[in-house]
Order: sequence, then structure tokens, then C-alpha cells
Amino acid sequence: MSDAALPPKPTVRFLDRGTPPHIATLILLTSVGALSMNVFLPSLPHMAEHFQTDYRVMQLSVALYLAVNAALQIVIGPISDRYGRRPVLLTSVVLFVVASVGCILAPTVEIFLAFRMMQAVIVASMVLGRAIVRDMVPQAQAASMIGYVTMGMAVAPMLAPALGGFLDETFGWQASFWFLAIAGAAALWLAWRDLGETATTRSASFADQVREYPELLRSRRFWGYCAAAAFGSGAFFAYLGGAPYVGSEVFGLDPTTLGIYFGAPAVGYMFGNYISGRYSVALGINRMILAGTLLTAGGMACATLLTLAGLGGVWVFFGFMTFVGLGNGMVLPNATSGMLSVRPHLAGTASGLGGAIMIGGGAALSALAGTLLVMGTGALPLLLVMLATSLLSVVAIVYTIRREAQVTS
Repeated sequence: MSDAALPPKPTVRFLDRGTPPHIATLILLTSVGALSMNVFLPSLPHMAEHFQTDYRVMQLSVALYLAVNAALQIVIGPISDRYGRRPVLLTSVVLFVVASVGCILAPTVEIFLAFRMMQAVIVASMVLGRAIVRDMVPQAQAASMIGYVTMGMAVAPMLAPALGGFLDETFGWQASFWFLAIAGAAALWLAWRDLGETATTRSASFADQVREYPELLRSRRFWGYCAAAAFGSGAFFAYLGGAPYVGSEVFGLDPTTLGIYFGAPAVGYMFGNYISGRYSVALGINRMILAGTLLTAGGMACATLLTLAGLGGVWVFFGFMTFVGLGNGMVLPNATSGMLSVRPHLAGTASGLGGAIMIGGGAALSALAGTLLVMGTGALPLLLVMLATSLLSVVAIVYTIRREAQVTS
């Protein structure tokens, strides 16, 4: 499609909720969701001591969060298609702030985990951030814009573990959740002032949304993009579940040092997102996804082989994790754009369902990584899980490319 044939970009005025949101607003909203996933991870050993529970129980704060995150995405997308992006997003941020304070005040690990699951409502910022971009611009431009948005968002998870480790050592583990509550309040104010509604066409009822699900689910390309995103990000979610244990128990890192090393994938993710923003329009989303999956799989293969050869260590383990971030930065914006573009009128539903599949798989892999890592096994079980899911992402996008060559579903 030539530039002349592309529809004009919508007018955007910052802090004017009569127009679509500014890109800075989308970056902040999605960053809060990214922060909530990993800022407290260096504190997990201290949190286990505080609540007088086993590390594996405390690690459920990752797996349960991801599981609820996935379930919510199934309904957030269709609800936003019906009622609009703005009211759904604002409500979710309010609930997130309440849940963050609840985590701080929780007297037992059970109550903490309940509020931690409630925090997962912030997933609306990620789901609807993608849908809002797709509301505003066509497929290729959406992949590029999502890439730039998530490149900016990558700064948050890159700095968050180091910040969380510092807050833990200086003020205690609760400080990370105070930080999340304050960040959520700031995002709420900005969204209230700047987030204009972008879902201009809506179905008559929620039931209409449900009846349209088969149209989306019959698309093989939708499932192909979902699988590429799910398996591609699966390596990262396994890393979230297992790296705190590997860093603290296998390599003996203190929380601050672990936090610094933990940000390795985010460094790669930022560069991968830049590549997506710069080249997705020129090269096409399928080529970008394939290149990203190959980079992730290649990095995990190298890390695994070096560990098997007895050459593994803290620099090898965390160094090669940059390939996970680099690959994901290329895969996720483009696979997301592909999912949302299969049926553009169901962008919110597609974003939610696709995200649910991705995060649900991530929850399972996070829990699996925590289960496999026991004293004496080292980092190898985690690396093998990450390698396997990376290879499956390559298979998924190769299938999708072949399917698209046969027929456009």
C-alpha cells in the first residue's frame, strides 16, 4: 500500500481527552504493568522470611499473578470493545492502586497472594494499549508504533529489578509495593486527563461479542501469531520464575546485584523494540517475527551448550538472556499486530484473547521453572525449558508464514 493510500493519522493533543492519547501516556500506562511484574522479584527471599514460608510458596506471587492476568485478558478485550477503552482502563488502574496498598498491609502470605492476584487487573493497560494503537493506525504502522511504545516501556523492567533490590535493602520489601501504588496513582491522573476514546464502533451487547468469537477462532493465522508470541515470550516468563532462585541460590548474589543482572533481557528487549519500530514497515511483520524467534533460540542454545560444557557462570547465564529480550522485542510487537489485524473490528477481543494465551502459558512455565529448580541442579533445568519453548516459537511462525502463502484466512 502506498503512502497516499494510507488513512491519515488521527489528531492527537496532549492532555486533551477529546482526542486519542499521546504516545507518552501509552508508554506510562504500559510501564506500570511491566513494573508490577518484576520490581519486587529481588525481594522474594526476604519476603519468604517475612511471611515465614517456603520460597516456592512465595514464588506463587509470580505464577498466580500471571494466571489471573491471563484470565482477565479474555474478558477485558470484549468488554472494551463493547463499552470503550477509557472506562475499562481507568477502573483497572484504580483497582491496581488499592491492591498495591493491600499487598503492603497483608498480615499473612495468603492475604498477600490474594492482593497480588488483584494487582493483575493492571493488565488492562497492556491489552488496551495495544488495542488503542490498532484503533488509530493500520497493521504495518501498528507494528511500528507498538514497537516504539514497548521500547520506551522496556526502560521500566530494565531498571525495575535494580530499583527493587535497592528499595529492599534500604527500606524493606514493602517499599517496592509503595512505589507501585504511587506509580499507579500517577498513571491514573494522566489517563484521566489525556486518554480519549478510540473504540468508535461498538457491538450492541456483550453477547454480540461472544457470538463473534468463532469468527476469530477459525483463523489459523490468528492462532499462528498467538503461538509465536506465546512460545517466544515463554522463555522470558520461565526466566521470571527461575532466575531469582538461580541468582540468589546458585550464584549467591545479594538483592541489589541480582536486580542489576536481572535486567539483562530488558536491555535486549529495548534494542529489539527499536528494530521493530524502525524496520517492521519495510520488512513486514512475518520476517521480523522469524528473525526474532531465531535469535532467541540461538541464544538459548549457546547458553545451554556452554553450561553443559562446564563453562557456565553468572556472566554466561545472564549475558545470554539479552538474546531473550532481543528476540522478544522483535517478535511481540509484530505478532501482536498480526493478531489484531486478522479481524480488525475485533481488535480488543483479539488483544485480550491473544494476551491470555501468551500470559497463561507464561504462568505455567513460570511455575514449572520454580518446581524444577532445586538445590544441586544449577541453572541447567531452567535453560532447557527456555530452549524448548524458543524452538517451538520458530515452528509456530514458520507454520504461519506457510499458511499465509497458501490462503489469506
